[in-house]
Amino acid sequence: MHITINNRKIGPDHPVYIIAEMSANHHQDFHQAVRILEAAKVAGADAVKLQTYTPDTLTMDCDNAYFRIKGTIWEGKNLHQLYGEAFTPWEWQPKLKDIADQLGLDLFSTPFDDSAVDFLEQMGVPAHKVASFEIVDSALLRKIGTTGKPVILSTGMASLREIDEAVSLLQNAGTTDIALLKCTSAYPAAPEDMNLRTIPHLSHAFGLPAGLSDHTTGIAAPVTAVALGACIIEKHLTLSRADKGPDSAFSLEPAEFQSMVTAVREAQKALGRICYTLSEKEAASRIFRRSLFVVRDMKAGEEFTEKTVRSIRPGYGLHPRFLDTILGRRSSCSIEKGTPLDWKHVGAASLHSPE
Repeated sequence: MHITINNRKIGPDHPVYIIAEMSANHHQDFHQAVRILEAAKVAGADAVKLQTYTPDTLTMDCDNAYFRIKGTIWEGKNLHQLYGEAFTPWEWQPKLKDIADQLGLDLFSTPFDDSAVDFLEQMGVPAHKVASFEIVDSALLRKIGTTGKPVILSTGMASLREIDEAVSLLQNAGTTDIALLKCTSAYPAAPEDMNLRTIPHLSHAFGLPAGLSDHTTGIAAPVTAVALGACIIEKHLTLSRADKGPDSAFSLEPAEFQSMVTAVREAQKALGRICYTLSEKEAASRIFRRSLFVVRDMKAGEEFTEKTVRSIRPGYGLHPRFLDTILGRRSSCSIEKGTPLDWKHVGAASLHSPE
């Protein structure tokens, strides 16, 4: 169960695929967009994702109540204004892909209409992303599906039925490589709203790789997601949250993104496999377990008592399980304090022993 992007397998038993989402964090400055690509590479991302739309392909220029944004960090703006601030100029995108190629980064985008799909296909992107809000756009899904490219599908706000419909539309249109991302479509998202246990259920329910598109303000959610089986992590990257923009509040700065990448990689290594055998270092530590030692000088024939033999570290003596067996027996020879107890030191049972 995996998808393949640029000859790289993404799924269980493969390294987590980490996507840096640029979104609006370029602040309409091409050189800033290039710096984000470079920062993503240094931070250890595998890919950078853009968004391909214009204000007019997403909405209409209208200021009535239907188009005004309420209850979010973008309060007071209308949709057309927000997307005018946030969109990535299309003429930049082929140039950014060339730079990403030189850096060894995958670069793809989220198309929001047919013209964007055609444009990205001309660019030769290796995959397409579907945003949570577009999961219900059947025509767009069919258009993306006809490319045959791998698709990463965010599922924020979607019911199981809607996810099933979207997956079926993509598959019937010609896409065989699909991955699903758990997404909480709140900006920023609160940890208690993440419901990350959905990730393994998504994968099991649809037989597809699953991951996380994260809008929380920290790195705990991505690391936890990996522990639950996430194969993909998508997170917004900005050069500085001080440069206020539409997405800065829930974006990571480069050092934070690098910390996330490190934590994700370590978490995946730590998962390992079901294993009860010892590692080489663990085997070397066994000598520091407890064992039975003589803790007071003993004469031949003297009785082993709780004052003469104890279970202590290190582990050179008999196993502690034998303590009850040995108590009440007599020493077969004189034994110096600090000697690891061995069966050769143990003679017959004492007359007071129940044996």
